Amino acid sequence: MRIGFRDRPAGSRVLPLALSVLLLQVSVAPAAVAVAAPGSAAEVAEGVCGTTAGVPAAPAGAEVVQPGTDLTSRTSQSPAGSTFWLAPGTHTLSPDQYGQVMPKDGNVYLGAPGAVLDGRGINRAAFTTTAKDVVIRGLTIRGFVAERDQGVVNHDSGERWIIEGNVIEENQGAALMAGAGQQVLGNCLRNNGQYGINAYRIAGGITDLVIEGNEITGNNTGDWETLIPGCGCSGGAKFWAVDGADIIGNWVHHNHGVGLWADTNNNDFLVEGNLIEDNGSEGLFYEISYNLELVGNTFRRNALVQGRNRAAKGDNFPVASVYISESGGEPRLPARTDGIVIRGNMFSENWSGITLWENADRFCNSPANTSTLSCTALVSPTSDCSAPAIASEPLYGDCRWKTQRVSVFDNTFEFDSTLEGCLGLCGRMAVLSNYGTFPAWSPYKAAVISEAVTFEQDNRWYDNKYYGPWSFVAHDTSRQLTAAQWRAAPYSQDTCSVFGAMETC
Repeated sequence: MRIGFRDRPAGSRVLPLALSVLLLQVSVAPAAVAVAAPGSAAEVAEGVCGTTAGVPAAPAGAEVVQPGTDLTSRTSQSPAGSTFWLAPGTHTLSPDQYGQVMPKDGNVYLGAPGAVLDGRGINRAAFTTTAKDVVIRGLTIRGFVAERDQGVVNHDSGERWIIEGNVIEENQGAALMAGAGQQVLGNCLRNNGQYGINAYRIAGGITDLVIEGNEITGNNTGDWETLIPGCGCSGGAKFWAVDGADIIGNWVHHNHGVGLWADTNNNDFLVEGNLIEDNGSEGLFYEISYNLELVGNTFRRNALVQGRNRAAKGDNFPVASVYISESGGEPRLPARTDGIVIRGNMFSENWSGITLWENADRFCNSPANTSTLSCTALVSPTSDCSAPAIASEPLYGDCRWKTQRVSVFDNTFEFDSTLEGCLGLCGRMAVLSNYGTFPAWSPYKAAVISEAVTFEQDNRWYDNKYYGPWSFVAHDTSRQLTAAQWRAAPYSQDTCSVFGAMETC
């Protein structure tokens, strides 16, 4: 458990993983949890999924569980706080869909090298209940068939679980759910049907989440966005209404869709020192959320699949490796920053760079709000956002998620103009909106929001380095600009930035 999460200054980091393990006083094979320091993403990439998970020996006092033992009954018959060490071999649960392990508060489940918990395509979930302070370490967990939007480990979002050094792979649904104070450390989350991580809880209340040193790869094998177009129900990791998350030193790659996706009223995220590459859609999608630090990450070859598909259809929307959609800084929400800070990142060989977007027709109570049951974090109840009150402050400003207070600086952007399938629609940076049209009572019609997001909401690029023939989109999709136009009035972006050999100061 971390101490003082809310008291940490901006940019500070959680305990190193090795120290975390030491404090937990459980011996773990070093190869199973070896994680580089935050900021050295290339080192993190070395083999989390290629190592053998496992705790080599049962700690003193642990109950030894051999394959064929009923782990569900052993858990039920043992007191809270019991430790179970699963011996090498394949462990199974009762042969019905509701076979599951129901931990008690403080229970610890350790897997020996070679210990596999196999759902056999029968069981929906491995570890359930709302027990607190549960530890799952060193297991391979596979073959479970969670339903859509549900998960295999911590199915019911228990608080302060530590999920560390496991391989959770080839399950349906999500590899794991999240609860308040949860730590997800040094796991291989691979080839799951919907998500590697689904940080969602029906009642909300997920806070102080730590995701560090994991390899999150190949998820969304079910191709959910094709099955249910526009569902927003896939990704390497998805976050819903999480207040406080540290996502540090992970390798997020080759997911079939978005790598990391924060969707709906998330706040206070630190995304630092990750290697995010080869995801079919955006590397990071930050949607209708608030207050983010995106620092020291490497983004490579993201959104190539999505970009080529849209370009082939003649869709000129600026698909990006980092997509900030109706999200921005909000000083009224407590966080380590009151903005969206994008600094010190490396972008290389992606479809495009960063897109800041704000949908003029998407706001509380609007039929264009795809998050139909949600309003901003500043208004309750949603019904307040109606005519005529919405046309006046404070509701005029508070009933919509704003892309505002975004600072993009000290980043490096590399782009190769020979990128396959580009058709002039890759290698772009953008800040834009659409022309507002509905509903009839909307106070945001015409170019009101295009003007605001481009000129009035403190969205700034500066001190960046560009290599390659970058172009820029501002105001709306029809305005594609050269670097010179982007830097000149009225846009005046990227002051003191370097374009190839030319510095603009």
